[in-house]
Amino acid sequence: MELFDTHCHLDFDKYDDDFDEVLERAAAAGVRRMMTIGCVTTVADADTALRLVQAHPDRLRASVGVHPHDAEGATAEVLGAVERVSRDPHVLAVGEMGLDFFYDNSPREAQREVFRAQVAIARSVKKPIVIHTRAAPEETLQILREEKASDVGGIIHCFSEDAAFAKASLDLGFVSAFSGLVTFGRKVEAIRDAATKQPLDALLVETDAPFLAPKPHRGKRNEPAYVAHTAACIAELRGISVEELAAQTCANATRILGDW
Repeated sequence: MELFDTHCHLDFDKYDDDFDEVLERAAAAGVRRMMTIGCVTTVADADTALRLVQAHPDRLRASVGVHPHDAEGATAEVLGAVERVSRDPHVLAVGEMGLDFFYDNSPREAQREVFRAQVAIARSVKKPIVIHTRAAPEETLQILREEKASDVGGIIHCFSEDAAFAKASLDLGFVSAFSGLVTFGRKVEAIRDAATKQPLDALLVETDAPFLAPKPHRGKRNEPAYVAHTAACIAELRGISVEELAAQTCANATRILGDW
């Protein structure tokens, strides 16, 4: 069985002490491929995730973008660095980008402007988009429509909405990636319902490591190996084997992001 963790943050310092062991545990769990997400805050750090991928090209690829939390500091130079790095063949997507009206770590207007600018970058480099959306479902969809994001499509990362949002996203060319949230039980019933109803050929799995470790590791540092628990949970919800779920989500990921 092979799994593809489509969203993790392996360039975070939480992995500095045991990075090689993290990759070994991922391999032991069947996770052969991972996309690590470079959250760009300055021109100087724009290449951080890419350098990690270049050191491990057999296992890793990257996405780069400005997280909505950091939108306020996204100068023209920072966005230019995102575009430059996103043209590298080791970079499969642009993002994560989007809107987070739950934390509001950046002013909402800055979030909107930087989101729109990055959709334009993705369309320019012809690569899919990785979307972060929290507490802003309708405005996220509105910006995707207005900026013609369907030209490149992409992924709703760490899906946290309902089945109706998943359907509206899919109509725009965006598949949904489910994280360890689905293992959290009744408190996330809408997410579990969406994972059950999502067309199987439009579903991905991810960790968002080091965040959101699934049961039975909840509360600990997450890592790519744990995507196996998410896959097993979704397979059980859908009444299919984990092998079928793994095979289809890998096929979906390579269709959207490319193979290597």
